Amino acid sequence: MIEKLEKTNGEPPVVLRGLHQSFGAQMVLNGIDLTVARGETLAVLGRSGTGKSVLLKIIIGLQKPDAGSVSIHGQEITGISLGKLNAIRRKMGFLFQQAALYDSLTVEENVAFPLKHNTAMPESERRDRVKELLKSVGMEGDHQKMPSDISGGMKKRVGLARALALDPDILLLDEPTAGLDPITSGEIDELILKLQKEHAMASIVVTHDLQSAKTIAGRLALLHEGNVILEGTFADLEKSDDKFVTDFMRRDA
Repeated sequence: MIEKLEKTNGEPPVVLRGLHQSFGAQMVLNGIDLTVARGETLAVLGRSGTGKSVLLKIIIGLQKPDAGSVSIHGQEITGISLGKLNAIRRKMGFLFQQAALYDSLTVEENVAFPLKHNTAMPESERRDRVKELLKSVGMEGDHQKMPSDISGGMKKRVGLARALALDPDILLLDEPTAGLDPITSGEIDELILKLQKEHAMASIVVTHDLQSAKTIAGRLALLHEGNVILEGTFADLEKSDDKFVTDFMRRDA
């Protein structure tokens, strides 16, 4: 069985407060405050280099912010021990921008990897779990293929299956439709919606794809010069009279 992370009553899965991050003279996050509820998908938008992917790395603990706090189910993770952080990370699924599959492992072995290394699940149960995960993303017939033998969209599907392997409460997606043609992008969006409906996770999606954000996210946060300059629905972005927002919407339309 996959152990469930103990949740603090009433606490949202993800709470970010006053996050600051700079690299030398370049400030990428300037006091970011965001909260994501269970079952909600938040899309983080912005120009390249505005700190979107950095934000995800801070949430999962791959990078420590200069200042501010990250609370996961009421547990502050900045400054905690690696052992405690790893226990929390096991309940956070992460889809990397390029899927980041292990080239030397089959599709099946890639999805089984987190189960093999983070649970005591018997091999027969692990095989059944992998089969179930691959079926959920439409890849059940490709389990023996190598990553080099499948398309970019298929790699994203396998990456999603792997991200869901430990039954996460929180899903972090870094540019899930990047590099994909419009039809495949639409298929990935529909898959994300399906998985969200089935698992009711708190999800944060970093994307430059406005159409994708409109499709999969109930709320959007637009970053500019280290700040969230608008947070709301897609309709809120469309009716904003802020010059950067209107320029961003026009450029990405």
